[in-house]
Amino acid sequence: MTFVGPHAPPPGASPQTFAFEVLLSVDAGPEVTVTRVSQPYAGLSVTTAPRPPFRTAAGAARTIVITMHVTECGTVPENAGLPFLDVTLRNTRAIQEQSFILGPRYARALSQALQVACSNESG
Repeated sequence: MTFVGPHAPPPGASPQTFAFEVLLSVDAGPEVTVTRVSQPYAGLSVTTAPRPPFRTAAGAARTIVITMHVTECGTVPENAGLPFLDVTLRNTRAIQEQSFILGPRYARALSQALQVACSNESG
């Protein structure tokens, strides 16, 4: 899982919504099905495009747009130091939950998006 960068939020999304693009690469072995993508912060919901479950074959990569919506600014960090995404993966052999730390570029982009989203909070 690699952070690509910010992505435009869906049309008509609220000011508390933002999106990122990540790349899921499967190097070898059987195809992998992503059954769930989540993150650890209360007050922040996540959806993806494509929506789980979706498959990625070995030797292939798939772009995933992760859309986040702040539901409660008081429960999200002002500065996301080492944010991660939890991804549940399944193949013919196992189901596994992995936590991906997407690096400092993702941490900065997420922190900035959270600050902007919460400065747009109404009420």
